Amino acid sequence: MDHPVRCTLKELSDAIRAKRLSPVELMAATLARIDATHDDLNAIVARRDEEELVAEARRAEDRAARGEARPLEGIPLGVKDLEDAAGLVTSQGSLVFRDHVASQDSIQVERLKRAGAIVVGKTNAPEFGHTAITKNLLFGTTRSPWDPQRTPGGSSGGSAAALAGEILPLVTASDGGGSVRIPASFTGAFGLKPSFGRIPNGPSPQWSHGMTVEDAALMLDQVVGHDPRDPSSLPHPGLSYLSVLDRPLPCGLRLGWSPDLGRAVVQSDVAAVVEDAARAFERLGFSLIEVSGGAPDLGSYWGLLSSWEIAAKLGPLMEERAADFSRSFLEGLRSATGITPAWWGEMARGRAEVVAWCARVFDECDLLLTPTVPYDPPPARGPFPAETEGCKQPTAGVASFTIPFNMSWHPAATVRAGMSRAGLPVGLQIVGPLQREDLVLQAARAFERERPWHPHWPMREP
Repeated sequence: MDHPVRCTLKELSDAIRAKRLSPVELMAATLARIDATHDDLNAIVARRDEEELVAEARRAEDRAARGEARPLEGIPLGVKDLEDAAGLVTSQGSLVFRDHVASQDSIQVERLKRAGAIVVGKTNAPEFGHTAITKNLLFGTTRSPWDPQRTPGGSSGGSAAALAGEILPLVTASDGGGSVRIPASFTGAFGLKPSFGRIPNGPSPQWSHGMTVEDAALMLDQVVGHDPRDPSSLPHPGLSYLSVLDRPLPCGLRLGWSPDLGRAVVQSDVAAVVEDAARAFERLGFSLIEVSGGAPDLGSYWGLLSSWEIAAKLGPLMEERAADFSRSFLEGLRSATGITPAWWGEMARGRAEVVAWCARVFDECDLLLTPTVPYDPPPARGPFPAETEGCKQPTAGVASFTIPFNMSWHPAATVRAGMSRAGLPVGLQIVGPLQREDLVLQAARAFERERPWHPHWPMREP
């Protein structure tokens, strides 16, 4: 088989179960890859003891030898540093929590470990996940494997860089406003934000990230289903996403297409690449329906609401440890303390508009296609562009296409559509009806087969 770090999650899982790959060999290759890429990418910011990891890999090898391998047996796992993994620090990308060792796993990590995954370490994230550029005062800046001068996005930027840099085959991520889909788009990976509640929350919303659609489906199968610790979590869907992945898309599938959701400002070459990708579904025999109108720009509401939620968690630490927070982050928290009932009412009305618009769209269409991100990734340390090709960016900016579907709770994925003029990945977003992750994954799989891009990754030698 190919070198382990070059294989997909599914390929590695199959090879371990078939005894063609030793988990010990895979762990050694993973640790070597972390060391080799750290200075350039800074994707992995904390790591467990090597002896412990090798010992776990040996136990996984023994289970595989006995024919008892679990679905993710011996697979190295990176956990986003906003999520708990027992025995490792969950710093939230903050100096304030640099010594906060988690006493237990999040629900998602608990389930992935039960499926056989081995937690290797933590992936970098911006301070409390508050922005789509991955940098913080504690660990510094994470960089894109495609161009180290650019960001891999955020807030799951460390996880995305670890995938695209072929460092880890399995990572966790979270998406409160685009934090899976934006970095997946920037790094050419696949990213899925399921319907709200599909994966139980704890301590923060968790979603799926993978090199391929198949990888994400395999991961999703291990983590879905209700948990009493999260009353908003959904029941098990009653199917395996991996098993339904290759079913043909329904005949007569109607695909809506919106190049701008009525208000986004999109870089011209990005727009052309995404429209060409959307037209690939016509070549597969499906019709595209131009979607009129669009969702209101809720970027300012979403940003203030996110800051308000973080401020509620931090409480008096906001002022007691003010010197340990970045200036922009602290300014956002302070502005959020002024939220009023009137503001909340305006936000709720805006969200209701988004939900109503989505209901109309999915009454006419089975899936909705849009760009994922409106422009090429900005510099590694920012800033985001205020305008694109002479046109001012709306408040939502980088998250113009992602925030609406966080507000509406619809499942949404991003697949690599192609490359921009700068030679950087461009994403196509596929949005589905509520609780139809299966349909989103099937469409993504059909597109991936029409336009295969694995194993084209940025750090490989010719």
